[in-house]
Amino acid sequence: MMIPAIDLIGGEVVRLFQGDYAQKTNYQYTVQERQQAYAASGATVMHFVDLDGAKDSTKRQLSTLKTVVNHETMITQVGGGIRCEEDVKQLLELGATRVVIGSLAIKQPELVIEWLKSYGGEKIVLALDIKIDEQGNKTLPTHGWIEDSGVNLEDLLDAYIEAGIKHILCTDISKDGTLSGSNVDLYIELCQKYPSIQWQASGGIGCLDDIKALIGTGVSGVILGRSLLEGKFTLEEAIACGLVQNNFQ
Repeated sequence: MMIPAIDLIGGEVVRLFQGDYAQKTNYQYTVQERQQAYAASGATVMHFVDLDGAKDSTKRQLSTLKTVVNHETMITQVGGGIRCEEDVKQLLELGATRVVIGSLAIKQPELVIEWLKSYGGEKIVLALDIKIDEQGNKTLPTHGWIEDSGVNLEDLLDAYIEAGIKHILCTDISKDGTLSGSNVDLYIELCQKYPSIQWQASGGIGCLDDIKALIGTGVSGVILGRSLLEGKFTLEEAIACGLVQNNFQ
């Protein structure tokens, strides 16, 4: 499943390099135009990141998000600075299919697990950004990769799996925005170790061969951001690569 991703600042389509707001690229089309183009090309899931909301939840781009999240043919998942249950309710009521939770899932797992139990596994996506050290330890930095949480991936997952998590978006931060290929070995390991989770691979996709390299890893979805926005390939070409997980919803 190919999942086009759009990051938003001030209602405009942007991309950050390695999560750095100072390294921002603006694109000359609207989020509505891109979404409709992706829908026409066969996308059935869209991923939106509200970068204003990520910085300050009181500045969430609700007027822009309202025009795209409640789409007639697409599942939509939205993230960016989810800090309290009201943020979750707000986005679901706006029309989002799923709410993506990042730093809070690491810093306050007990709280997010309660939301998971309340809203169900289909309404929550964990966004886990992974930093892998020379010893192979997978730590989870937070707040735009600025803070070291001191939490390891494996230590976090058991409680979430028991609570019914179904969807996790996983990014090797060394790959994000680089177009240098994804961490194939990481996804093989995670899919084999945690088969109950529908893993979304994110970061580093720069060409069709990078997508083909993920075939057989077990991932259920591939996030496509900069590569589509910059025309490295078309969404139709990406879908034709044949990475299909029929159980992805």
